[in-house]
Amino acid sequence: MNRIVRQFIEQRTLAGKQGVVVGTGRSGLAAARLLDVLGCRVRVADSDETVTAQRLGPLAGRVDLITGPHKPEHFRDADMVVLSPGVPVKRLASALEGVPAQNVVAELELASWFLEAPVLAVTGTNGKTTTTTLISEIFRHAGINAFTGGNIGTPLCEYLLDMEQAEVIVLEVSSFQLQNCRLFKPHVGLFLNFAANHLDYHDDMDEYLDAKLNLFARMSGDDTALLHESLRPAIEGRGFTDARVEWFGPTDRFEAPHLPGEHNRSNVEGAWQAVRRFGVTEAQAAEAIRGFRPLAHRIERVAEVRGVVYVDDSKATTLDAVLAAVRSCRKPVRLLMGGVWKGGDVAAFAREIGDTVIHIGLFGGSRDVFEPELSKAFPVTWDETLELAVLRQASMARPGETVLLSPATSSFDQYKGYGERGDDFKRVVEGLS
Repeated sequence: MNRIVRQFIEQRTLAGKQGVVVGTGRSGLAAARLLDVLGCRVRVADSDETVTAQRLGPLAGRVDLITGPHKPEHFRDADMVVLSPGVPVKRLASALEGVPAQNVVAELELASWFLEAPVLAVTGTNGKTTTTTLISEIFRHAGINAFTGGNIGTPLCEYLLDMEQAEVIVLEVSSFQLQNCRLFKPHVGLFLNFAANHLDYHDDMDEYLDAKLNLFARMSGDDTALLHESLRPAIEGRGFTDARVEWFGPTDRFEAPHLPGEHNRSNVEGAWQAVRRFGVTEAQAAEAIRGFRPLAHRIERVAEVRGVVYVDDSKATTLDAVLAAVRSCRKPVRLLMGGVWKGGDVAAFAREIGDTVIHIGLFGGSRDVFEPELSKAFPVTWDETLELAVLRQASMARPGETVLLSPATSSFDQYKGYGERGDDFKRVVEGLS
């Protein structure tokens, strides 16, 4: 257990306080565990009425569970409200009436109060997970013990309770988490890119950008803010941080055979600029980058069937991510898109892909968003399911073409997540051969 957590327990700093945790996912339950260990009275609230005490695991019987619509009486006595990632505070506004805004925090914020090791935090619209994972791999090659988590993998509260002290904390952080941070600050903050996304969550692009920039708000002159050069027009001269601000972009500094495309050359350079602040040498970074393979469903070549290449980029949930994937593939491309729309400029996107894409196969949701604009420039078909869309493209594809699943949407119309969607794509492609 973390030393500072032990100190809080011994001094009974939070003993008897009332904590309310919203959400029963892994991060929410980790936050509930931490509050329980610290001596708080804990209430867990989840809007899903099907959640039972069994979901609480070892916490069952130790904390209170309330399910169903959130109500003011669930929060009225709260000294602290902890939000799981993805829980929008604005949708809780009526229930949280009377709770001071500073008492409503993200799970990331709660855990950050107890950290001793320096933090390297990665944010951006696209490429966060790949870059965060690459950074951790570079640290491993350099012999530096790093914890990796945050918005991916292990929640930070879980690290405090169960894991040995790391030399560096590497975190992927989302706008959802950052919007509800008050004191959290990294030693190095890396902002990869910014494009329309989560407009089903944020009011507009300004609010989304403000949430991202909250990563840097409490950094000092001893810290470093690394920002992609494409962000200059939006934020240069804005006075968003007291940290040293440095800019980066794509370079050919490193050989990265498994990370195709200009966007990945930028991400690799950003990763290097971040890790060198912790004593990593360029040679150590080069060795790690050369052998690094990204996680599944990220411009992942699945198979070549009768001369047609099939690529799984199910993780692409924004138009910018799709554009990066299209530019990484060999021409010509048959593009598969569809799912739950999160925002963006479809007309501008269509202009960007005109020299590469020859057909667009829509599937599932958001047909009404995509088809009116895309059909002006491309042959467009629609199928109810991804499987039918893949089979249609396979029947038309010719040797030398690429069938790319890069949906530009979240997957929740038909799947539990982008991983399940990508796995379904792979299943259908395997059946083709």
